Amino acid sequence: MSNKFQILLINGPNLNLLGTRETKIYGTETLPQIIKKIKNIGQRLNADLYDFQSNAEHKIVEKIHESKKNKIQFILINPGAFAHTSVSIRDALLAIQIPFFEIHISNIFSRENFRSHSWISDISNGIISGFGPDGYTWALHTAIKILSK
Repeated sequence: MSNKFQILLINGPNLNLLGTRETKIYGTETLPQIIKKIKNIGQRLNADLYDFQSNAEHKIVEKIHESKKNKIQFILINPGAFAHTSVSIRDALLAIQIPFFEIHISNIFSRENFRSHSWISDISNGIISGFGPDGYTWALHTAIKILSK
């Protein structure tokens, strides 16, 4: 670890299919392209960005648990469908007490009713929903701004 800000990006289920998955909703940019772009931004803004994607809920919970010992200072999480179903991810985020932003590429409030409820929104430091892949960039910029104060 360096003197840079330590930020963890977590992406949940099906986000590994970005670029080909429902492109009218999620666009054509792939997850590796998004990660490359925001890692470059992080480097310019004095941040090390670590990324993790899993389709398995327990692996995301374990990564959240590890973030405390890995001295992560901020988490950016796109929980995907787990936002609407996972109390265990919520409990893990509460347990580690690291600030985090919840990110969604699509506007979860303009889609099916079940998507409008997230188990982590009320405990997050902020939510970015509906701005496509730009939401990752905005979340990163804002996290760094908060950590810089």
